[in-house]
Amino acid sequence: MKIGIIGLGNMGAPMANNLAKASYEVTGFDIILPCAEGITRAPSAVSIAKSCDVVITMLPNGEIVQSVSEEIIPEMLDGSILLDCSTIDVETAVKVANLASKYGVLAGDAPVSGGVGGAVSGSLTFMVGGSEVTFNKVAPLLKIMGQKSVHCGPSGSGQAAKICNNMILGTTMIATCEAFILADKLNLDRQKMFDVVSTSSGYSWSMNTYCPAPGVGPVSPADNNYKPGFSSDLMLKDLKLSQLAAKSVNADTPMGKLATELFKTYVEDEDGSGKDFSSMIERFSKRDHP
Repeated sequence: MKIGIIGLGNMGAPMANNLAKASYEVTGFDIILPCAEGITRAPSAVSIAKSCDVVITMLPNGEIVQSVSEEIIPEMLDGSILLDCSTIDVETAVKVANLASKYGVLAGDAPVSGGVGGAVSGSLTFMVGGSEVTFNKVAPLLKIMGQKSVHCGPSGSGQAAKICNNMILGTTMIATCEAFILADKLNLDRQKMFDVVSTSSGYSWSMNTYCPAPGVGPVSPADNNYKPGFSSDLMLKDLKLSQLAAKSVNADTPMGKLATELFKTYVEDEDGSGKDFSSMIERFSKRDHP
């Protein structure tokens, strides 16, 4: 099986590298970035489409995914698979799948959770939309790049799962950050708060695994000056996608809306851009709010 990966950034490059380490023949293309070690560089995205059994895309947004897909799908081998691991809107994921179907190409939307660390260690979680046939064919690759993969349903379902998951993540991280600063103002030791909350009803991934307070809980970006494992900019992108999806189906998501507004302010008007999303705790520690 020949595999092509388009998009060799912080996520795509280590994913490609893990597949190459597993002895797959991997070809990569990026308009700017070089190939990871062990990856053969392709001259263009189209050249990958013409020669690979599976084409994986890991790109910044839906507009680019749609543009690249329209370019490569007509050139892809009959019966080959396009697996988009980008995080994009549901509507675009469905459009790409419909276009692929017209050309005899199988398509799956497979956004990931786990960040750069998960991509490097091969411990990502994949949320896959598309046919069961598509899911079963790519499952061996997903096992190499991740620790878990879930077939969420038809095309677009993977993106829907990612959007819902990250809306929860964004809102719980904000609540976790707020709670630590409230604890500070109440003269409650942060470690003591962690010891209580991490084993009580306030338990969450944001608290127990990715604690935003430096020196508390397992090692996290908070212990590395908030160097991003998952940036505030990407969280804002995903929260915006959640609100776009909510509007399209008339879903009431007031907490998701507020989380979006807070991250927008933090990224665009304060100093959150380029930092891990857990650095939101600094926003609350630096400001007094009425």
